[in-house]
Amino acid sequence: MIEMASEYKHLNKLGEYDYDYSNDVLFFKVKDREYSRSIELDDLVVDIDKENFVVGVQIFDASEFLRVSKENLRNVRRWKMQASVDQNTLEVRLMFQTIYRNKLIEPRPIIIQQLKEPLPDSKVVATIS
Repeated sequence: MIEMASEYKHLNKLGEYDYDYSNDVLFFKVKDREYSRSIELDDLVVDIDKENFVVGVQIFDASEFLRVSKENLRNVRRWKMQASVDQNTLEVRLMFQTIYRNKLIEPRPIIIQQLKEPLPDSKVVATIS
C-alpha cells in the first residue's frame, strides 16, 4: 500500500465547461491543466493531472444523472467545480446556474465515489463567472 501524506494540496484556477448536446455529455475542467490519466467511475470519468490533482470531470447521460433537461444544460451560465480527495474518497461538488422559463435555477449535485487507486489528499476549485 502506498503511504500518503496527511497534508492537503490545494489548487484554485479558472475553469472551462462544455456540453455535448447530442451525446448528453457534460464536461467541467480546470483551464490550462493537462490531464495525464483518467479514472472511470460509474457514470463519469475523472481526469487527473501529473501532480495528482483532479482537473476534469465528464458526466455521461448528464441530463438524467443531474435531473436537469438537456436544454438547460446547454445554457449553463456561471459554474464552480470543487473536487477533493480525502482518504481515497472522491467528492465532486458542481454548482451552476441555468435559466428555465425565465427563472434562474441552481442545481448543486454532489458526487461521492470511493477510488480504487490511491491518490494523495487534495482539493481543487475551478470557477467560471
